[in-house]
Formats: sequence, structure tokens, C-alpha cells
Amino acid sequence: MACVNCATPKRVQDDSMKAETRSRLTLACILITILLDMIGLGIIVPVLPELIEQVTGEGVAQAAVIGGYLVFVYALMQFLFSPVLGNLSDRFGRRPVLLLSLLGLTADYLFMAFAPIVTFLFVGRILSGIAGAAVATATAYIADITPPEKRSQRFGLIGAAFGLGFIIGPVVGGELGAYGPRVPFYAAAALAFANFLFGFFVLPESLPKERRRKFDFRRANPFGALIALRRYPVVLWLLFALFLLSLASQAFPSVWNFFTIEVVNFSTSQIGRALGAFGIGFALSQAFLIGPLVKRIGEWSTVLIGLTVATIAFVGTAFIHTSFGLYGFLMFGSLSGIAAPAINGLLSRQVPDDGQGELQGAVNATNSLASILGPLAATQIFAYFTNPPKGEPGYFPGAPFIAAGAMIVLAALVFVYTAWRYDLMHRQPVARHPKRPDMAPPGQQATPPHAENSEK
Repeated sequence: MACVNCATPKRVQDDSMKAETRSRLTLACILITILLDMIGLGIIVPVLPELIEQVTGEGVAQAAVIGGYLVFVYALMQFLFSPVLGNLSDRFGRRPVLLLSLLGLTADYLFMAFAPIVTFLFVGRILSGIAGAAVATATAYIADITPPEKRSQRFGLIGAAFGLGFIIGPVVGGELGAYGPRVPFYAAAALAFANFLFGFFVLPESLPKERRRKFDFRRANPFGALIALRRYPVVLWLLFALFLLSLASQAFPSVWNFFTIEVVNFSTSQIGRALGAFGIGFALSQAFLIGPLVKRIGEWSTVLIGLTVATIAFVGTAFIHTSFGLYGFLMFGSLSGIAAPAINGLLSRQVPDDGQGELQGAVNATNSLASILGPLAATQIFAYFTNPPKGEPGYFPGAPFIAAGAMIVLAALVFVYTAWRYDLMHRQPVARHPKRPDMAPPGQQATPPHAENSEK
């Protein structure tokens, strides 16, 4: 008996170490999936203006307007389908939703690669918006396998994967663009399909069957998701702050390509390298800054620092007309990426475990709503202020960035009010400590031990 008692602590320690190893392997799998997805998306960014000009025969200003409508269609699909996919993942698990979305992205990139007219680009963006809505599912996956107190840090790792994707993707896309604006789309399609194969053979399921809930269509739409979350008022206020931040942030992806072509005459290769530099700063800040910052000063202070950096970067970029200055504010602005993961970390603490998919669907729908309105506003502002000849009154390509800076200030005011009203500095999490999924054999789903059902 003595020997058994002596062995028990060691056995418990071994089991704990194995569980932690499985958790890290699972986290690595989902981050690699997100990384490959973002590389595929980033590959097409530098060449999209040239492709629009090629299929329409229009100049930069009109191409920017069409680019805004393309982003509008993409974001509209994400807004409509993010809650659907989020709720489907709460019902059927995260893994099947993620895999189907990757197949959809493969079809989208191939469709756009063959586009003979601009209509094909819009159809491709519709497909991409539906498939890309699964980002919410990937975020819910991270929430499934992460304790509430560590979620901000791991949401930061998602941001780092996004950033790393935008290091590799635009640089590769810019270089491939030298062979034609359609070549990067073929590369993106191949990468999306490779990502599907990786997920199929490696990625385990993160949501055990006993923690799933029935699919309810009334909750599986943008407004139904928000209505379902109204019992958590603090969530609605935080979503509003996140909406304003996302709305302002749309100025960067919507007009950056056109802005750099107009102001400093960047080539597709130079655009790709600039976005790669931004990705480096973004990835480093989210991988190495947000964790220590949240631990030292808390999530709410981290949000305020990120919003302040974003405001300075946007306003500064608006008045810069040199490559050196653009790179300076670009790299400084990459540090602002700490704000959104910290807000998401705060949000994930406010709902129970079986509502994380629904919450992340609402978050993604909020971002998508901003993506509907933001690109239209940013590109229209850019087209209006670049319509006059250079040097004439009213010519100001940086106008969209000034508007973005003002929106960030408003987001900061809303967040400060929410933090004060709901005492976010001391508020206890609603979510329980989530279970970590077992690492499944290749191509199979993990099934947790029945003994773990006791928490349900």
C-alpha cells in the first residue's frame, strides 16, 4: 500500500505533463492552420489593384472604388455567415467547420485566378467571405483549449499568426506578381488546399460532445447572436468598442495599396515588402508583448496602450510623403495589434464555455459589419481627395487615415466608459476552466474520457 501511495503523486504529475503537452501540440496545430490561411490571403494583396485595373481598364482612383466594393461584398458575407458557422461549430464541433471553409477558400482563389471580367472577382469574394467566416471558429477553438486567464495571451498568438502570414504572404505575392497579377491566386489556391490536408490529418476536435448545444437558427444570424448576448450588457459595450476599432482599422487594408501607389509610386514588390515589414512588427508585438503586458498591467490598460499607438500611427501616416516615413509609422502602428486580442480576452471571460462559439461568431460579425462600412468609406474618401490634381486645393490622399484616427479616439472613450461602469479591472470570469482536448490520431476526432463529464 505504501508503494501505491508513493507512486500516486508521480502518476498524477505524469498525467498533468502529458495533458500540457497535448494542449501545446493542439495549439500549434490550429496556429499553423491560421498561419497558412493568412499566407494564402496575403499573397493576393499586392496584386489586387493591378488585377482590377487589368479587368476594368480603369485608373488607380476608380480601381480603389471597385476594390472598396469587393471588400464590401466579402465583409457582407462574413457578417451574415459568421454567426451561422459559429453556432454550427457549437453544435457539430470546430473541426468540420474549419475543414469545409478551407475547401471553400481553395475554390475561391481558383475562381478569381480565371476571372475574365470584374463580375468574376465579385463572385469570388462572395465565396471567400463565406469560407473566411470560419475565423470565428478558429478563435473559439483556442478558447476551448485555454484557461480564461490565459486567453488574451493566446488570442495574441492568433494575431501573431496573422502577422506572420502577412510577413510571408505579401512578400511572396509581390514577387510572384512580377510574373503576372493572376499567378499569386494560383499559389493561394494551392496553399489553401494544402492547409485543408494539414487540418484533415493533424487537427483534433476541441469541443467534446457533452459540451455542445443544439443549433438554433434564431441565434445563428448577426442580430440573433447579439440578441442572445444581451443578457451580458458588458459584452455589448465591449463589442461596440471593438466595432469602432475595427471600423477605423479598415482604412489600412482598404487604401494602403492605392495610397502608396499614389504618394510614393510603390510597385507590387515594394507593396509586398512594406506589408511584410508590418507583419514582422505585428507578429513580434502579439507574440512577445501582449502576454507580459497583460500580466503586468492588465487587459484594460493593454487595450488603452494599443489604441493610443493606433491613433498616432494613423494620423502620422496621413502627412508622410516619403518611403522612410511610411515605414517608420508602419512599424510603429504594428504595435497597436495588442488592443484587439486584449478586448477579445475580456469578452471571452464574460460568457460560459458552451457559448464561446456564439460569442466569437458575434465578434467576427461585428468585425465584418465594420468591414462592410469601413472600406466603402475609406475608398470613397480616398477617391474624393485624390480626384483633384496633385498640388491643387482639396488634394489629400491621407484623408482616410485622419478619419481612422478620429474613430480610434471614439473607441477609446467607449472602452474607458465600459471599464469604469462594469469594473473590468476586478470583474470575475463567467467561463469555467476549459478542458484540454486529447490529441487525436491523424484524421480522427478526440473523444474525452467519460470521467470528465462530472463537470457538466
